[in-house]
Amino acid sequence: MAENNQHIIGLLEKYSNGQASSGEVEQLLALLRGGNYDETVVSFIATRLETFEPGDAADIAFWKSRLADGAQQITGGSILQTDSTVVDLPADRPIHRMHFLRRWGWAAASVILLLSAGAYLWTHSTKDSTTSTTTIAGNTHIAPGKNGAILTLADGSQVVLDSLGNGLVATQNGARVVLKGGGVTYAPTDAGNSEVAYNTMTTPRGRQFQVTLPDGTSVWLNAGSSLRYPTVFTGQERRVSVTGEAYFEVAHNAQVPFKVSVNDKAEVEVLGTHFNVNAYDNEAAIHTTLLKGSVRVSTVAGKAREKQPFVVLKPGQQAQIPHQGQAVGSASPSAIKVINHADINKVMAWKNGLFNFEGASLAEVMQQIERWYDIDIAYEKGIPDITFEGKMTKDVPLKDLLVMLERSDIHFKIENKKLIVLP
Repeated sequence: MAENNQHIIGLLEKYSNGQASSGEVEQLLALLRGGNYDETVVSFIATRLETFEPGDAADIAFWKSRLADGAQQITGGSILQTDSTVVDLPADRPIHRMHFLRRWGWAAASVILLLSAGAYLWTHSTKDSTTSTTTIAGNTHIAPGKNGAILTLADGSQVVLDSLGNGLVATQNGARVVLKGGGVTYAPTDAGNSEVAYNTMTTPRGRQFQVTLPDGTSVWLNAGSSLRYPTVFTGQERRVSVTGEAYFEVAHNAQVPFKVSVNDKAEVEVLGTHFNVNAYDNEAAIHTTLLKGSVRVSTVAGKAREKQPFVVLKPGQQAQIPHQGQAVGSASPSAIKVINHADINKVMAWKNGLFNFEGASLAEVMQQIERWYDIDIAYEKGIPDITFEGKMTKDVPLKDLLVMLERSDIHFKIENKKLIVLP
């Protein structure tokens, strides 16, 4: 038993430090369920109690109660919520990463799950949880998204960048287009004429990409997005157009402002700053979030591009412009709503290789999955009322994500590249 104790403790150490692989976590859970350990393991868990802060009374009480039971129910039982009421969970639902367990205050039945070596917390709460049969094609393998894009040159020809190696991609009017380190850079040249030429970088679903514009501005494109820009900036402004989602780090030039046209519905004007624009058509609004510097966000009406009301954002603020015919919160469809303390980590998760589902509805989660895995999402009988919490890495195959969803009481079936959510 001593050898078994040490093996369990070793796995617990890796687990609590966020270093355990998914296989090691499954092995750990199996060993804990088997009960073949003694007070050595219980003592280790007791030591972990010392990592909680004094204010975490509910968590401390919970783990002490587990110790009182001989730590027999570490992976099942119930979770204490912030109101100190108890929510019963099926015994086969594991509680992972106890080192990081805190009083989250979820509204109903909660689950903390681990997926991949990244060891991120995943939880969800639902108002009405039902059981049904999940149909998964066992041999279905859909890889996660990756780096790649399609470059449309000034003459309309297209270059698929996924399959190219480092080197010269093309020579456009006044610039050399070079692929290096997973991104494209426009290097100005002396050659060229006065005619302005435009290129378009497009990231299909399942792709992300980074481009450095002729002025040194860096732009990262999320899946299902596009950026149209001149090969050389001339005149009194630097203007580009974006659809989907993009993060900008704009090169400072006080004499030549940088302007972003967003879906021909909004405009962002900057001198030098870092900001993110989310303008997917299937989202409720266009979101512009400022990380550094200052930007002016305005609505744009019709082909005449008449500027409507505008706001000037400070770092940490987010402007929301409803899509046509929609309203955001208490704002009217024509108003700009400003969020003073935007969740920057959530906004930037896509660029940092993460899914951040903090407070996200099932529909919002599925929109991200649809874009990243290049699949279609359908609902058999409406959209279940489910709210998610937590984060996970984006580098896992779809089948692993689906297994985790199944454990979270999300039931579905797969038909080719279409995921159908069941009631």
